[in-house]
Amino acid sequence: MADGNHLYLVDGSSYIFRAYHRLPPLTNRHGQPAGAVYGYTTMLWKLADSLNKADGPTHMAVILDASEHTFRNEMYDKYKAHRPPPPEDLVPQFPLIRVATRAFSIPCIEEAGLEADDIIACYVHEAKRAGWKVTIVSSDKDLMQLVEDGKVDMLDTMNDRRIDSAYVREKFGVGPTELGDVLALMGDKVDNIPGVAGIGPKTASQLIAEYGSLEAVLANAENITKPKLRQSLIDYADDARLSRKLVELVCDAALPQPIEELALTGIPKEPLQEFLEEQGFKALLNRLTGDGGPTSGRSSSGGGLDLAAASIASTPARPAEPEAISVDRSKYETVTDEESLDRWIAEATALGRVAVDTETDCIDCIIARLAGISLATEPNRACYIPVGHSGADLYSDAPNQLPMALVLEKLKVLMEDSAVLKIGHNFKYDWVMFDKAGIDTDPVDDTMVMSFDLDAGLHGHGLDELAKLHFEHECIPFKQLCGTGKSQITFDKVPLKEATEYAAEDADITLRLWQRLKPRLAADNVARVYDRVDRPLVPVISRMERRGVKVDRDYLAKLSREFSEEIVKLEERIYESACGPFTIGSPQQLGEVLYGRLGLKGDRKGKSGQYSTDVNELERLAGEGIECARLVLDWRQLSKLKSTYTDALQAQINPETGRVHTSFSLAGAQTGRLASNDPNLQNIPIRTEIGRKIRDAFVAEPGNVLMSADYSQIELRLAAHMADVPQLKTAFRDGADIHNMTAEELFGSADRDNRNKAKTVNFAILYGISSWGLAERLGISKEEGKFIIDRYFERFPGIRTYIEQTLQFARENGFTRTLFGRKTHFPNIRAGNPSHRGGAERAAVNAPIQGTSADLIKRAMARMDRALDDAGLEGVKMLLQVHDELVFEVPEGREEEAAAVVREVMSSAAEPALKLDVPLDVEVGWGEHWGAAH
Repeated sequence: MADGNHLYLVDGSSYIFRAYHRLPPLTNRHGQPAGAVYGYTTMLWKLADSLNKADGPTHMAVILDASEHTFRNEMYDKYKAHRPPPPEDLVPQFPLIRVATRAFSIPCIEEAGLEADDIIACYVHEAKRAGWKVTIVSSDKDLMQLVEDGKVDMLDTMNDRRIDSAYVREKFGVGPTELGDVLALMGDKVDNIPGVAGIGPKTASQLIAEYGSLEAVLANAENITKPKLRQSLIDYADDARLSRKLVELVCDAALPQPIEELALTGIPKEPLQEFLEEQGFKALLNRLTGDGGPTSGRSSSGGGLDLAAASIASTPARPAEPEAISVDRSKYETVTDEESLDRWIAEATALGRVAVDTETDCIDCIIARLAGISLATEPNRACYIPVGHSGADLYSDAPNQLPMALVLEKLKVLMEDSAVLKIGHNFKYDWVMFDKAGIDTDPVDDTMVMSFDLDAGLHGHGLDELAKLHFEHECIPFKQLCGTGKSQITFDKVPLKEATEYAAEDADITLRLWQRLKPRLAADNVARVYDRVDRPLVPVISRMERRGVKVDRDYLAKLSREFSEEIVKLEERIYESACGPFTIGSPQQLGEVLYGRLGLKGDRKGKSGQYSTDVNELERLAGEGIECARLVLDWRQLSKLKSTYTDALQAQINPETGRVHTSFSLAGAQTGRLASNDPNLQNIPIRTEIGRKIRDAFVAEPGNVLMSADYSQIELRLAAHMADVPQLKTAFRDGADIHNMTAEELFGSADRDNRNKAKTVNFAILYGISSWGLAERLGISKEEGKFIIDRYFERFPGIRTYIEQTLQFARENGFTRTLFGRKTHFPNIRAGNPSHRGGAERAAVNAPIQGTSADLIKRAMARMDRALDDAGLEGVKMLLQVHDELVFEVPEGREEEAAAVVREVMSSAAEPALKLDVPLDVEVGWGEHWGAAH
């Protein structure tokens, strides 16, 4: 080896995407996206340091792609045509990443018309000619073609693994020199390299191992015994030859920079320090300059910072780079005179925006009474306007405060002023409080919804959590003012000084959050989903919460009694099947009965070390014919429904309205679906007899009916569109029974049993189900489950492609997107724990479909009230949203008119933003109660 030279070539693209997903979105001191830059800088620094300490390089370069269009696009115009574009907030970081590389005084090389892989290949070729050793820092399979023992290896830094020819052979069944032929046969869906249809990695490696080369395989195609494989090789021979050219790396192009100029002599401190200061990367700068970081190590001969001395610790991912703030609660003002109130209103009007928060005497906005309102116009400039405070006890006088009617009359002008933006956090609560006072608040921005649209899946979105996350600030805890337990007081009894500090701080932090999050909406490309889907729903669901829905208390009481009697009967049957009584609700005692007394074989242990008795295990046992397990499942469901609905709903009837007012959340479900609580109406069983009985308790007011409008098979329809499945799209357009069609495709006939299986498969596939999972649902073996999934993908290859591309995008970007741009983040998508990673992958497969479904019904809801009003149907009220269903109260005699409007709004919800390839079918029904409307 000439002079012991060792060249390290860093695959920059791989590093960039890895760095991008290593940290949540961050911005530099200029407010520009910089998460990838920060992560890339730490990774490159750590790499250089670790290499210097171990098998260090003498020469080093980072290789990047100069542009998306290369000679391969000229060869094949569909090359990489389906690859999704880089994330919007990553694109502006590419130039900064180049600057970061050069700040380390490491060459950053790119060449128009060539991909980074080709440039790496050219340097490898030249280094080998000169007798140098080469290490490629990457795990890219295409680059594995260059591996040559003793001369060229690869370093996978993610898994801390060296890749040699033995690894290549273990992974692909062939050595590096034959790898290109394997890649040509199997193709690459991400890069849109065609390959040979139906041939995967295993078959490709077997063919090359047997025949020696691609051309030999094609020459012997007629002799291959498997008919389908033989025909595919004959039919797609040209595609295979084209693919071989596409995967072949260029090795003889002129080097952009002479190899000798890649010498690595150390990291000069000054350029790196200037870069870190410019970006505002304080933590890295401190490590460099000595404020918490090692700089006292050996200096290079050039006076720069030696690689070993520049070591930095691996920085764990954080939700955001916080911007520490100073909150001065002493500057907050308690407004108790009319002149001060007028001054605050005038200031907010002049600014054109104001943060608003309300304080009440309880958390239920339907029955809550207003205690006060806080406003904030600038950081540290906030006030609290008490209107409903009383004395701390019966013997204390109420504090000095303005009359509520006066305050609300003056605030009404501000809150309804279309030129003043009202900013709140979970603003639907405040909207209801103002609506009860006759104030129609508009326009509004909601920082909780902003945070959710930006970072769903990364963290919670409560005000206290966001204050700590973004500002390293601890808000005053509510319990500090009001206490807990029996001694807890309501907010209207808190002294005004403490109440002002707490309430004004909420408005202050909300305003600061708005200033921080609002610019990110456009930068992160979620402004469309925020402005067109979620923000318009704040007043819509607020009105729905106020309306509530009537329930029949007597019917619920009767149902509770029936459930109690059935539960007693179930308990007797459980004791009989268990050979004696025990506490059914105790997992420990149930486990002792099942795995001890009955001698059943446990399948999975929980954290306690005992065999699990969760629903999955009980369903497994029930599927094996164990009556005790089946009865316990029935007992659990009935007990839960009784306590959650038939008992609890009676207590949740509002005494003033006689109705139940569920609380909807715009930031509850990760995929964007609305969640509800108190009561949670999303969990009422949809297709069971018990669920129908509970729905029968929801009734219409006299002179009205309840109407249900439900999207039919919307997720399958969206899958047909998003995965581009011709058979499914045609079936939906023709109004065919999709489950019958699938049954015929999978099982050859559409009898009742096969149709039910097909229905299970259709929906399970969209949730990324495994062969084990499908086997459990259908009561078949794992092998049969795998066969069905494979056959499904064979019949509907677009679904497989959709799943693969969705997972690839999620792994590269850390999130998925709906058709309307909603992001759902999956921090565990690349987790080392297989269980965590598998869960994230299954959720990621379904998130774009379920999220798009949620976006569609939200768009319909946002348009519904206006459409009904325009049709002269002001008396029709939207009451509930449950999954893909909307529930309305409709005056008798107006059902057909209302149904026509509702169906039109829901079926056209995607337009004009999006034109779907399949129709959205809406099933509408009505009756005296919810159950009858189905």
